[in-house]
Amino acid sequence: MTIRLGIIGCSYGKAVMAPAFRADSRCQIVSVAASRQESADAAASQLGISRAFGDWRGLVHDASVDAIAVAVPPHLQPEIVLEVLKTGKPVFAEKPLAVSIADARRMTEQAELARVANMVDFNFSAIAPFRQARNMLRENAIGQLRHIVVNWQTESYTNRVRLQNWKSTSDEGGGSLSNFVSHCLHYLEWFAGPIAGLNARLFRLPDDPRPSDSAVNLAIEFQSGAGGMLAMSAAAFPGSGHKIEFYGEAGGLILENSSRDYMRGFRLLCSRRPETVMTPVCVSDQEEDNWEDGRILPLSCLVRQFYDWIEHGKPARPDFRDALRVQELIEAARVSHQNGWIKTS
Repeated sequence: MTIRLGIIGCSYGKAVMAPAFRADSRCQIVSVAASRQESADAAASQLGISRAFGDWRGLVHDASVDAIAVAVPPHLQPEIVLEVLKTGKPVFAEKPLAVSIADARRMTEQAELARVANMVDFNFSAIAPFRQARNMLRENAIGQLRHIVVNWQTESYTNRVRLQNWKSTSDEGGGSLSNFVSHCLHYLEWFAGPIAGLNARLFRLPDDPRPSDSAVNLAIEFQSGAGGMLAMSAAAFPGSGHKIEFYGEAGGLILENSSRDYMRGFRLLCSRRPETVMTPVCVSDQEEDNWEDGRILPLSCLVRQFYDWIEHGKPARPDFRDALRVQELIEAARVSHQNGWIKTS
């Protein structure tokens, strides 16, 4: 079965989405769209396809397109996705789904009403060591979970060169909370179940006129009774990397990545009582990663599930409902920054 894909957005869409989708033999990329015709033409030429649109509406209503991947800033995504869903075409969207809960809810409700495949690029859940850690937690490998600690210290390109764009504007979906911590909010519930409440503090760089947060601290309570702590900064040079620690009654698990690659380089370690030394865990289902960009392999895993949904009608996750939940948690963090502890379930 061939599923003809159109991609809206020629930055991440061209560099990451295109190769990830093409890794599935069912995919044929037939068109791209950008905000300017020149950009669309250039992307189409680089991807080796003939159809390019300087207006996304032309691509959405193109009869030769079966499914659509959207890679645009969050504040632009709702209008596009809602129009796609009106056509009844499956849609693969970027995270966060929107800027507001209201928009995210409209998109989710429309996707469920249209009964079409809908997924969102929360791709940490597709990384093999993450899947292994989740399986071990489900198998009670470290006993009842007591708490989780997330420490993610990196320096984004946006902060390194002080870019003034949507990524440095919270109202357009930028900032550390929306860009980075949204991933964490998704995988924390994926690992440990619903978050019942949180307390957040958002920080900006000193003397930075850009209207966005650069760092986030969270205290978390899970519905299970377990606790959580998160410290994330996208303005931490040179950065210690990304580390997630799980502590249970009978042992501990650690996912850690000290590289500057957001997706590639994680290893999983475990210790069980009475041992006190963390030892590496063999992750058996890791796929070969020969991509130039570390984001492509995990995204290709989600793409495979997206195409399975289209072809076989088997729903997959993370879907728009999961993305709506993350939007609710993002908003709870913003409210908490002003008002203190917030219940989230």
